[in-house]
Amino acid sequence: MLPSDTNTVQPLLGTAMWGWTVSRPVCFDLLDTFYAAGFRQIDAAVNYPINKKPDDFRAAEHILLEWIHAHGIQDLKITMKLGSLNNLRSPEHNLSKSFLLLNLDDYRYRLAENWDTLMIHWDNREEPEAITETMEALAVAREAGLRIGLSGIKRPDVYARLNAQAGFNFDFHIQIKHNFLQSDHARYGDFHGRRRFSAYGIHAGGLKPDVNDYRSDSSLKARGGDVQTLMPELEQWKQLIEKQPRPLGFHEAAMMFAAAHPDMEGIVIGPSSPAQLLDTIATWKNLDTEACDILYSGYCRLRSINPG
Repeated sequence: MLPSDTNTVQPLLGTAMWGWTVSRPVCFDLLDTFYAAGFRQIDAAVNYPINKKPDDFRAAEHILLEWIHAHGIQDLKITMKLGSLNNLRSPEHNLSKSFLLLNLDDYRYRLAENWDTLMIHWDNREEPEAITETMEALAVAREAGLRIGLSGIKRPDVYARLNAQAGFNFDFHIQIKHNFLQSDHARYGDFHGRRRFSAYGIHAGGLKPDVNDYRSDSSLKARGGDVQTLMPELEQWKQLIEKQPRPLGFHEAAMMFAAAHPDMEGIVIGPSSPAQLLDTIATWKNLDTEACDILYSGYCRLRSINPG
């Protein structure tokens, strides 16, 4: 069943490229623009930007905190993802109860009223005992008034089983990579049927409709993406867009595709300039539910997917 109202899906301002391809002054401009438009949800992680430069570990977080303190902001809704120990794109992490509780105290002080969600990030473990210890720390965070979430989890089924069997009863909010080329939604089958998912990577890492559209500092090139290998699927997507009842821009279609998913409560956006952000906000405010559903249904038919 497709969603009846895409307006219930909310944008989160992403910070993954801050301090990397997006400079500090531009980050400040993005925050000013986003806040002035009435939006409050920010997506952050301890290891942003993941640019393999150790000196930049937590750089995005520091930029965000600097802006908060400069303006005395107290009403953001920040999702902070914890667990990673570096920004080298390695699986190294610490999700022990003691370490998470230290982080809980630290970020409650740093983010104060602006912290909304504690999200576990990049957990490749499978052992129930270790994951139970993590969930015990999450229970403390929930008691402190935080929402609890998951992102990049290898075994979400173990989290789901322990959540029920051990009586934690978390209402997990979940971030997944979700775009027209790839979606991790199927891996979280135990959590389907609840509008608690947020999509990131909705443009497939910065994919553009024309191979000549990329600047040298584009996010796709910065991440080491290979456009040529994605061209066959990209052509399928472009053809699907062209078949829609009205003309659609590439950016608009990506947002519509994510917003139309029946389990989606949010979409992480990653503008690299205030102008791009204003364009995204304008597109967001004009999303048409029926058009979103038509595009999403067409994609599901193309991929032989049950639309849910």
